[in-house]
Order: sequence, then structure tokens, then C-alpha cells
Amino acid sequence: MLVNSVVVIAAVSAFSVLIGVPLAVLTVQTDLPFGRFWTVTAALPLVIPEYIGAFAFASAFGPHGAFADALVPLGVTSIPTIYGLQGTVIVFTLFTYPYVFLTTRAGLLSVDETLVEAARTLDRSSIGALREIVLPQVLPAISAGVLLTALDSLADFGTPAIMHYDTFMRQIYVQYNNYAQPGYTALLSMELLVVVAVVLVLESRVSGDANAGFSGGGSGRPGSVRLGRWRWPATLFPAAVAVLAIGVPLAILVKWHYRTGTTYAGFAFHLSDVLHSVEVSALAAVAALVASLPVAYYAARSDSPLSTVVDRVSYVGYAVPGLVLGISLVYFGTAFVPALYQTLPMLVFAYVVRFLPQAVGSVRSSFLQVDDTLTEAARTLEHSPLAAFRRVTIPLVAPGLAAGAALVFLTTMKELQATLVLQPTGFRTLVTYIWKVQEAGYYSEAAIPALVLVGVSALSMLVLLARERYDV
Repeated sequence: MLVNSVVVIAAVSAFSVLIGVPLAVLTVQTDLPFGRFWTVTAALPLVIPEYIGAFAFASAFGPHGAFADALVPLGVTSIPTIYGLQGTVIVFTLFTYPYVFLTTRAGLLSVDETLVEAARTLDRSSIGALREIVLPQVLPAISAGVLLTALDSLADFGTPAIMHYDTFMRQIYVQYNNYAQPGYTALLSMELLVVVAVVLVLESRVSGDANAGFSGGGSGRPGSVRLGRWRWPATLFPAAVAVLAIGVPLAILVKWHYRTGTTYAGFAFHLSDVLHSVEVSALAAVAALVASLPVAYYAARSDSPLSTVVDRVSYVGYAVPGLVLGISLVYFGTAFVPALYQTLPMLVFAYVVRFLPQAVGSVRSSFLQVDDTLTEAARTLEHSPLAAFRRVTIPLVAPGLAAGAALVFLTTMKELQATLVLQPTGFRTLVTYIWKVQEAGYYSEAAIPALVLVGVSALSMLVLLARERYDV
């Protein structure tokens, strides 16, 4: 299991870089046609949960899938199996590479353009300046995206289960459901946390080494590299990725829906699951936003070691897989606060602990962009510090607050692991319904809920992307 998990992490991280970094470079640094459109399509796979992508790919490329059936008239009766390591890596890569894409894109947009211009005065080509000056500067951003990709693929048990590949998380889920050896479940969880710690240390060293050699602080200029005759052929790359990561899952889900002939009564049943998902995601987003304000403000306004510690501690929850966090809260709730066990407050608390870093990161970056002189000016007008914060600072950081809330909402909508073990009795959400019918083998019953989940999550992604200003 350890070797399998490490192989998955390494492979997914490598392939995510091979997809995410070129897409970020194409959409930021080149004159790629329809750059804004490709930016949106490159980010959208993040709204599709990996487990939905997994059973969509199993249906499309399995032994009796749509792809295999289409090849039969051509005389092809067998194709390589999608199950196992290869399928697990493909699915994880296609639905987690947007982490690398988004962080690399943000890094490219903040590169000091004067350094690139200086390189060109030394007879460097645009490609040479990109390779020698720009990419080394965004290595910390790439590293951050790889970290998110690695943690996401390590924490997911749904995809390995569907792809019949044994990993730490799959075994933890199986042992927890068997109720036979809680001690063994705890041991596996501790071993998994050790792997997580190793991943965090490796990322910290890579990011630290990169930061030691370069400093940014400028504003990247989109479209600085001219593709020439490769301008239109270059669109084939983002188009191919979009077809695999967006087109295939959506096509399979639509196919399932029309195959079953779902009626309005059937959809009404699922509508309650939609409302539950939106309700708990909205509660988690608001709670995480409120909890992030003091942490983000202190981290942005103070240079003390304590502020750094507070900021880093807030990230611990994200590093802990949702299933491990959920199991821990189950044991904690049953032993110390049984009144909260299997209640909505405990479920929301798990979401806040898990996704608080997403809100903190977005809000903190917004606080850093607020000039202190503005709040000082408000105080000279006899406003109290609290009034100045409410009337001046909050409106200025409102876009960051909205982005943080949208990101927490998006990830909560998709969260399966913690939801499965902590959901209140009778409180079913989209993700738990989808997982249950998938486990029973009724993929077609998941079509409408999965499409609704993707649609609602896509709205959150559009809120995040709306913060950027495009020059394409």
C-alpha cells in the first residue's frame, strides 16, 4: 500500500506539471487565440470530483465501455484495461492538474516584467527568457500546486476503489467500514499522516530553495511570447485536455441520463439532496470565512514569529485527509461530546477545519494589498479601529472574501470522505447519494445528481475566475 500510494503521488504530480504548467504558460505568456476561453476550460475540471471522473472513465474506456463498443465494427475486440495504476493516475491527473495550472498562472501574472525585458536586451529570445528567467521565478507557485495535487490524490479513496487499485486511503475506508479492527484503522491513519508529513517537508524544501534565489513583485504581461505559425496549432493541446477532462465525463453522464429516462418525480427526490448540499456548503463557507478573518488579518499585518505559527497551524487541517479527520471526530464525538455526534454542527466543523486554509490564503492576500494609510486616514476622522476596519478595510478586501467563500463552497460541495462518516442520520447530500448508487453498481442513477453537482460547483469556479482581469 505504501509503495502504491507513493507511486500514485509521484506519477500524478509529474503528469500534472506536464499539463498544468504548459497550459498556464500558453494562457498567460503567449498570444494563444481565445486565451480567456482556454483559461476557463483549463480550470473547470477542478469542479468535477475525482470519483465521478473515475466511474465516467470506467464506463467510457472499460472492457465493455463506449470506446470499446465503438471499435468493434473496426475489428478491434480488446483494448488495454483502464483499471489499476494507469487508470488511477489518469483520473487523478485530469482532475487535479488545475491546482498546478491555477497556482502557476497566478505566479506568471506576478512575475517582474522588467527582468524579462532585461534578458531580451542581452539577446535572449522570448522562449529563452521564458525558460531562463520566468519559469525559475514561478517554481514556488508550481511547487504549491504540486503539493495540493499530491495531497488531493493521497487523500482520495473513491478513485482507487473504482479503479481497483489498493492505496492507504482505500484500506482505511475498508477497515473502518468493517468495524473489526479499529486499532488497525488508527495505525493505517498514523502511517498515512507520516506520508503526508514527508510530502509537506519535500514541498517546503523545494519552495524554500526556489525562493532563496529569486524575488518577484512585478506584474506579468500576458501575450509577451509570439507563437507565430504555431498560434492556432497550439490550441490543440488545451482542446485535447478539455475533451478528456470535461467532455468525456459530461458525455457519459448525459448518456446515462437518457438511457434511464429519469422522470421529474425522480429528480424531485434528488432535489432534497441538492438543497442539503447547498445548505451545508454555504454554512461551511460562511463559518470558514468568519474564522479566517482574524487569522488572515494577523498574518498580513504582523511580522512576528507568532503570526507565522498561527498562519501555518491553520493549514494543518487541509493536510489531514478528510476520511482520517472524519474518523477522528467520530471517536472524539462518541467519547466526549455524544450530543454532537452525527449532527450538522460537527459536520460543518469538519469542513471548516479541512478547508480553512483556502479562505485564509485568499483573505490574507487581499489584506496585504490594502494600504495601511487608508485605515490611518479613517482613524484621523475620529473613527475607532473597529469602525475603520468595517468601513474601509472590509469593502476593499470584499473580492478576496468572496473568492475565499466561493473556494470553500466549491470544495465542500465535492467533499466525500468526511461527509460519509459524519453526515447526520437522514441528511443525505449529492456526494453521498452518488457514492452509494455507484457502490451498488447503478451508475445511471447518478447521472442527474452528478450533473447538478458539477453545475453548482462550476458557478463557484466562475466566481473565482471573475476576479482576474484578462488582456486576451
